[in-house]
Amino acid sequence: MATTSDEQAAGQHFLVCGIQDCQKNGQFYCNDCHLPMCEQCKDEHRKSPNNKNHDIVFYRQRKHRLPIEKCKLHPTKNVDIFCKECKTPLCLKCFLTEEHKGHEFDDLEEIYAKKYALWQGEFSKIQKCFLPTSEDLKTDIKEDVKEIKKIMESIRTSMKAEAESLKNLVDEVTSEKLEHTHKMEKSLLQMLKSQETTYNDYMKYLGKMSDKFQEYLSTTNQKLLSSKMLKLNTIPETSKPVPPVFTPGQFNRDDVAKLLGRVNVPNKEPEKRKIQPMEAVSTPMKFTEKQIEQNKEKSDMKPTLSLSSSVTKVREYSVPGVDSAFHVSVGKSGRLWVSENNGNLVQKDLQGKLLQKIKTSGISESYHSATQDGGLIYTDKDEKKIYRITPDRKITEFIKTGDWKPISIHSSRINGDLLVGMRTDEEAKVTRYSKAGKEIQNIQRDNQGQELYKYPHYITENINGDICTSDYHKHAVVVVNKSGQHRFSYTGQGSEFYPYGICTDVLGHILVCDTVSETVHLLNQDGGFLSIILSEQQGIEYPRGLCVDDENNLYVGQCDTNTVAVYKYLE
Repeated sequence: MATTSDEQAAGQHFLVCGIQDCQKNGQFYCNDCHLPMCEQCKDEHRKSPNNKNHDIVFYRQRKHRLPIEKCKLHPTKNVDIFCKECKTPLCLKCFLTEEHKGHEFDDLEEIYAKKYALWQGEFSKIQKCFLPTSEDLKTDIKEDVKEIKKIMESIRTSMKAEAESLKNLVDEVTSEKLEHTHKMEKSLLQMLKSQETTYNDYMKYLGKMSDKFQEYLSTTNQKLLSSKMLKLNTIPETSKPVPPVFTPGQFNRDDVAKLLGRVNVPNKEPEKRKIQPMEAVSTPMKFTEKQIEQNKEKSDMKPTLSLSSSVTKVREYSVPGVDSAFHVSVGKSGRLWVSENNGNLVQKDLQGKLLQKIKTSGISESYHSATQDGGLIYTDKDEKKIYRITPDRKITEFIKTGDWKPISIHSSRINGDLLVGMRTDEEAKVTRYSKAGKEIQNIQRDNQGQELYKYPHYITENINGDICTSDYHKHAVVVVNKSGQHRFSYTGQGSEFYPYGICTDVLGHILVCDTVSETVHLLNQDGGFLSIILSEQQGIEYPRGLCVDDENNLYVGQCDTNTVAVYKYLE
């Protein structure tokens, strides 16, 4: 009979059924027999009268098995009963003695499973919430350091400009005031350094607590049951610094010191750093037989996908209402949204019927994206607005982008956030909005202060949260992590590279169109070139727009034709 320990399961692509000679995927688990089972063996197991009341759940909701521990009084017997009055684990022989006659008992395995889940939950809080949140707060502090330095440098520049206009009369006063700003900056940076130290100390504490939890989880059940519950200290709160504000002054020859601008800290409460509420780390839930049947389709999915040895065209769509297909979005229903370089944005169904046509200011950019709720978002760069289309085709104004022209947009499949590539006449950036439309992040420069983008005209997100941007004017695919730190830039395989449409798939691959070679490049998650996945040999002439649907089909829009081709490249 196959063994199915957690250590073995972690190294497999899928769990093997524990019934003899069965090698199928054991996605179910019998808590009474402690065996993983495939669906067929699960059904057979239930048919036996002896097993009809067995508790069968999905493997991930299984009850953790009680570790084997021998009774100290009866070494041939296992401890598996808990006396509630004596508060001690017992074996069957202990249970039958006069000492415990009339006492109330519990199944030690049930108690162990609950305790295990509780300790595992606390351990998960460290791994899933406290550590990453503390790391994010440290990153926030580093950003504040940069911002404080930038603001203070801006203040010093303004002061120098005033001093220059007064020439020699203000030299002494300017020197004194500049020294004052350095002291203020030193004080603010010392405060931020202290906050960073606070989180370093707290993360060391979390590491120790994590080791304790792991130690407790690896102990015998008797030690685990007798241990007091460890409680975690909450994440320390810190405050964001209030940057000084420079107030320009009026000046004349009579009172230079009074007329020069002053530097002071605004009289307002410091803004508390935002600590995201901890998501509940739930204990395993039992699934009913009905729920198991309802999730059958999901359970039957193939455990792994890989690149196919060949790329196969599976269908082709002709899209009425456009002359070219510069960008493609695929909604939940399989309906296509396609845009051209003349501002037309159309929606069609699977039968080719035109459902909706909108006139926009977009051209050869990824200015629309299907959303998680089955709708669409699109940008209007002339109006500097983002619009939302509901599944019932109602169009509403969603976000105003101020002085920035939104040229590309992507709706995250991870959390529903909106990633928007924007620019002015002088600079460009990527902005993250929540799905409610609140601005939460701006990405513009790398760690050396250099501009990351020039014209981010196509944008997408990878499975690890990386933001992948196709920048035509930089001749590169620019990739940053979810915190906005630059990871890499891909500049093609030849002397010239002009990227257009870009998308990612469930394996973390990055696919991008190159308009020089008129091909589609396939990259790994870290920007390594893997292959030319589509070229003229596969019937593609001028690839411009890319999109992958929920069934891992690759949609390719082309220039000079309203045809969208669909390919299979994963198996």
